[in-house]
Amino acid sequence: MLVYGKNVALEVLKNPKNVRKILLQEVFDDKKILSLLKNKQFPVFIKSKKEIDRLAEGVHQGIILYVRDYQYYSLAEIVNEHSSFLVILDHLEDPHNFGAIIRTCEAAGVDGIIIPKDRQVGVNATVMKTSVGTLDSMKISQVANLSSTIDYLKKKNFWIVGTALEDSVDYRNIDYSGKIALVIGNEGVGISSLVRKKCDFMAKIPMYGSTNSLNASVAGAIMIYEVIRNRK
Repeated sequence: MLVYGKNVALEVLKNPKNVRKILLQEVFDDKKILSLLKNKQFPVFIKSKKEIDRLAEGVHQGIILYVRDYQYYSLAEIVNEHSSFLVILDHLEDPHNFGAIIRTCEAAGVDGIIIPKDRQVGVNATVMKTSVGTLDSMKISQVANLSSTIDYLKKKNFWIVGTALEDSVDYRNIDYSGKIALVIGNEGVGISSLVRKKCDFMAKIPMYGSTNSLNASVAGAIMIYEVIRNRK
């Protein structure tokens, strides 16, 4: 997997075990990154701007890193005796939303993220770039079926909280003191009907302006920190 940009490079190089090789533009002069490369355990190649431009699909700032693909965790590794707050993504499609949610989850101390294997963006270069290096600290599990996974979580005493504008209650009026699995729905259609039926609570974030919905990552951040606030 290719990732690029100075901020991502600085985060990835803090834990460089996943780095396979690095390409630097011939005029690259970032002192912090060059210092981190002094004791490199992987090859570094100098390339022309044209070569770097051809490989990168966005703003690369003169550096491209080849890193190992993300290694997903098993569900058992995420759902253990210490887990009390999980986030479930119900078929998100935008890698920028996924990356932003990963970053929020890591900052809030969420125990793990669960995503479906099909019709859901996985961990790719855009997700890694948007999450700004927090992937190493966030456990993500891919599951074959969200519905059966939710049934499993319920057996482990998790309450399932979904998000929707219709037939829901104000998100501030829900008790989040127990084990919580928060479901964030697809950007266009929200939570699927099958998953919605499995939810114990449906929460809504009140809209006071002309906008009738929030971006998935923004709504997710509000909900995640409401759960955290109630547990302090």
